[in-house]
Parts: sequence; structure tokens; C-alpha cells
Amino acid sequence: MTRWTTCAAIADARCIGILRAGSAAAAASAGRALVQGGVRVVEVAFTTPDAPAAIAELSAACPDALVGAGTVLDAAAAFAAVQAGARFLVSPLVSEEVLRAGHRYGVAVIPGAATPTEINAAMELGADAVKLFPAGSLGTGYLRAVAAAMPQVPFVPTGGITAQDAPLWLAAGAMAVGVGGDLTRGDPAGIADRARVLVRALHADRGSRG
Repeated sequence: MTRWTTCAAIADARCIGILRAGSAAAAASAGRALVQGGVRVVEVAFTTPDAPAAIAELSAACPDALVGAGTVLDAAAAFAAVQAGARFLVSPLVSEEVLRAGHRYGVAVIPGAATPTEINAAMELGADAVKLFPAGSLGTGYLRAVAAAMPQVPFVPTGGITAQDAPLWLAAGAMAVGVGGDLTRGDPAGIADRARVLVRALHADRGSRG
């Protein structure tokens, strides 16, 4: 899978399910529940202990899902994620070394940015998309205004987004949304149920895939 097909898959899924857990096993369990509920793109945050193990386990258990790594802050973490099987890297900041490391191995990289200056810097460094972060604090009106001025940028707003307001971000110009804690709390059955609700809401205009 190339960087371009990865981004196309994220755009088609309209959502990245973000996993932050206390262990690799817990992250993999929650990830399987997300995929069961229809979320086809899943990100394991590197704040999770032994995140590469979770990425490897989830990739093996859900071969039809697109598994990536989040909170990637440096080249070492990027390399560890890629070695574990991550197909995309997400960062809360614009890091040239993360972009270079990911692209060296053909992996899509989505750096985080909040201001037009940061967004432009990310694009100049070759970002495949830009994570608007923290999106919940900025609001959909902010995305709409920035997207109008920078229509060439594929935005993935993340941070504080819920299943209820996720469609509003798509309407404001997002390529996809990142949804974490609101989606992945609780037991696997609850996670799968919330995932189905989210997928139905995001694909209401073309039919649910959940």
C-alpha cells in the first residue's frame, strides 16, 4: 500500500479510531472491537506501553483494517512503528524527522498543526494530510475558515471530537476525523456498539458500512 492509497483509504473511511490504553493487550482488544464495529482505520498512540506490540497484534488480527501509530514524536518512534507494521504515522506536532522517517519507508505521515503558519510548514515538508489539533478547542468554524483559505490541505481534525459532532467536522471541510476517548472507553462490546453508531453517522449520505 502506498502513501496515496493509505490516504485514500482514510478519506473513504472518514474516521480514524484512536487507541490510548494502559497496555498493549488492552489497546489490541479495543482495536479489535473498533474494527468489529466497522471502524476500518485505527491508530495506536505511542503513549500506550509497548505500542509497537499492539500495532503488530492488531495488524495480524485484523488484516483488512488499516493500522497506524499516533503520538509519534521522533524518528526512533517512527521507525519502531513502521517495523511493527504501521501503515501511517500521526504526530501532535510538525516534526521534519518524523516526516522524513515515515516517507523513507513509504508510510503516510499526518503531522499536527493548529495555525495557518504551522499548517503551511507541514505541507511544505510533504505532509500527506494535516491533523488539526486540538480540534475541539478550535471548533468547526475555525476549520471552515482555514479550509476556505487553504483548500489544498487534507484536514483530519482530532482532539475532543465525539461521535455526535463528527459529521459536523466533515461538513466543515475535513477529509476524516480522529475520535479517541469518546469512542474507546469501556468494555469491547460497548466500544463496538459506539463504533457502529459513529460509522452510521459518518456514512449516512451513502449508507452505513458498520
